[in-house]
Amino acid sequence: MKAVIFDRPGDESVLRLGDVPDPSPKDDEILIRVRCAGLNRADLMQRQGHYPPPPGASEILGLECAGEVIAVGKSAHGWKIGDRAMALLPGGGYAELAVAHAGSAMAIPGALSDEEAAGIPEVYLTAFLNLFELADVKPGDNVLIHGGGSGVGTASIQLLREAGARSIVTAGSDAKCEQCLKFGADVAINYKSGPFPPAVKTATNGRGADVILDSIGAAYLAPNIESLAHGGRLVLIGLMTGSRAEIDLAAVLRRHIRIFGSTLRSRPAAEKAAIVSAFLGRLGAALSAGSLRPPIYKVLPASEASAAHRMMQASEHFGKIILRFG
Repeated sequence: MKAVIFDRPGDESVLRLGDVPDPSPKDDEILIRVRCAGLNRADLMQRQGHYPPPPGASEILGLECAGEVIAVGKSAHGWKIGDRAMALLPGGGYAELAVAHAGSAMAIPGALSDEEAAGIPEVYLTAFLNLFELADVKPGDNVLIHGGGSGVGTASIQLLREAGARSIVTAGSDAKCEQCLKFGADVAINYKSGPFPPAVKTATNGRGADVILDSIGAAYLAPNIESLAHGGRLVLIGLMTGSRAEIDLAAVLRRHIRIFGSTLRSRPAAEKAAIVSAFLGRLGAALSAGSLRPPIYKVLPASEASAAHRMMQASEHFGKIILRFG
């Protein structure tokens, strides 16, 4: 099969389309003929040599895909050949064929195209896990999302709307902020215009955010603590600005703040299946109705993976960048 591969870590230029052996599904897996695969920042980190796949996972990039089921393991219940499927993957999405654990795949609703479906699993499940399963977002909560125009950011805006919570997002330009507002965010803050904590306090009548979802890391740790309400929850899902920072722990104690660290890729298959089940149980109707659909910034052929990675690195996108196979 054809897959996007690289021989050594490096910049976008190391990516190329090459031939690799076809994967074979295990008893609890399905084999998907990939129509489209979604890009994520984790892919850029892996390409650079900073985020290796979990033991036993495919070395090929790609944490989510959409396509058609062409083989079903004997214990992969609920699936049959010919089903349209979108899947959360520990790796292997940038290829013509991908294997997925049966519990990590979801049926593609008729309302969604393959391109849209490929942009669902990684970002919507990440947002759902961290906002609702870990941070316990409730209706009426004020939730600060960093990177409002990212895949996780746009997914969070939609999920918070469905939950009756209020979304406050940060973005790096007035134009991106305007896009976030049009997409459904309640408040958008241009972080290049000045520190964001005062703007968060203004947007919440001085209370602060009940929950913050942060993929930025070290540089935002102290201002995140400053932005939280009493009893607020900070969920850290990325380290774009590094992994080491210093904070005033007295503020954490005094204001009853909780800090979570969370990743999705390295979780066991059984945990991922439970997350998928909980997501569908709570939001399956909205997904089927087409109320949950990612904004697609660009769809590129797999042969142009280098260009797709450059777009993501430059943060010029709003929503998802998608690779198409075939």
